[in-house]
Amino acid sequence: MKLLGRSALVTGSAKGLGRRTALELAAAGCNVAINYVSSQVEAEQLAVEITAMGRSAIAIKADIAQEEQAEHLVSAVEREWGGIDILVNNAGPFIRERRLFGDYRPEDIHYLMNGNLVGTMLLDHRVLPGMRSRQWGRIIHFGFGHAGEARSWPHRAVYAAAKVGLVSFTKTLAVEEAANGITVNMICPGDIRGGNKEKSIAEVADILDDESPRGRPGTGEDVARMIAFLCMPESDFITGNTIDVSGGLDPIRTNLKG
Repeated sequence: MKLLGRSALVTGSAKGLGRRTALELAAAGCNVAINYVSSQVEAEQLAVEITAMGRSAIAIKADIAQEEQAEHLVSAVEREWGGIDILVNNAGPFIRERRLFGDYRPEDIHYLMNGNLVGTMLLDHRVLPGMRSRQWGRIIHFGFGHAGEARSWPHRAVYAAAKVGLVSFTKTLAVEEAANGITVNMICPGDIRGGNKEKSIAEVADILDDESPRGRPGTGEDVARMIAFLCMPESDFITGNTIDVSGGLDPIRTNLKG
């Protein structure tokens, strides 16, 4: 357990990929702060599970799209453990309805940009002083498959713009903070659906997925294992990257077989 005693904050971690990531980091030795907006029961249940693993866990309600709540989130974790060694920015609002940019309401644009870009930047800004003082830190951002290519994504204009902006920020922050022992990387999950976000690789190994070049569905473990690897002490030379965890699937362009 190479991360024993490290403290991790995983935003949006009551369910889905965030939940699986929180469990993976706890298994690696981390104390974990679980963040939620409305899923209090699930967040508190996850805290119980992590505590049963011999780690410390707290569940904190906060919407990172709101600056005051994001500040409250970080301050609460710092009061509990003295600092944040690992920040996983998993939370980020997404409008599933396909919508032309001209049909968005201004408030939707602000919320998507704040939740996926500005809020993430402010969280990073808030934890940097502590990481610098300890000369150690791991920051993980979430994107989407092939986000680093900055392609068009019709009907997802605002979300895509926010995440592509986060690609540039990831690379810049990585360069600026490398000398302080802080790495910054972006994970870009493929089309991991529903309950699979919390499943292990073994649970889907025999399930056929015709849309996936790999042939099986993606899982939360696929993503969480990569995050845990990037957080290891020996991963300090890996920074400023956008890493697709997609089984080869392009989420924007249709995969053509044959």
